[in-house]
Amino acid sequence: MVDDWITTQEASKISGYHPESIRALIRQGRIKGRKFLIVWQVSRSSLLAYLREQAKRGDKRGRKPLTN
Repeated sequence: MVDDWITTQEASKISGYHPESIRALIRQGRIKGRKFLIVWQVSRSSLLAYLREQAKRGDKRGRKPLTN
């Protein structure tokens, strides 16, 4: 599907992630991406699937409170 591919800037706007974080997700294989000349493109459907999965996980990310 041709319309499935978006730029990292568009992916950043959709997800709220920094463009470098989007590129890191591509490198880690968590979302599908391809390089067209010098521009990285992201599969919109893989990005949305990743975001849904993260929403299911909830607030498990980030720093954990200190326990005494």
